[in-house]
Amino acid sequence: MDLKNFKHKTTVKVRFHEVDMLGVCNNAVYINYFEHARLEYAKEAGLIPEGGIFSDGKLFFMVRNEINYRGHSFYDDELDVYSKVTYIKNSSFGYDHIVVRKKSGEVIVDGKGVVVFVDPKTKKSTPVTEEIIKKIKVYEPDVKIIRE
Repeated sequence: MDLKNFKHKTTVKVRFHEVDMLGVCNNAVYINYFEHARLEYAKEAGLIPEGGIFSDGKLFFMVRNEINYRGHSFYDDELDVYSKVTYIKNSSFGYDHIVVRKKSGEVIVDGKGVVVFVDPKTKKSTPVTEEIIKKIKVYEPDVKIIRE
């Protein structure tokens, strides 16, 4: 994955409680970094309603996380988390993520995630709204639209 293809970047710092006794960041913490990056992405792309998150009653469930460990990060490392929506399907969209050590440029992890748009009453998947698709396309013009 080429970092030039990622418009969104957020920076996190590995905190003391995220590392083991050797100072290595725990593998599960990267999923939290992905989640943080997705929320920041949603803010920047205009996907958060004016009244704040959850104010419009729309639900999105995370249904898949995939992660590939390429290296280790350590206490106090600054990490850049790059994120992008790569595709939109009927009721879901997919993210790509890359986590890079800011100081060295080393790729620490990369991964993918799938988010499903859910009807708040039935808790079943429902089509992604045209409003959301439009906002993602404005922010991410190269996003693939896959309608089945």
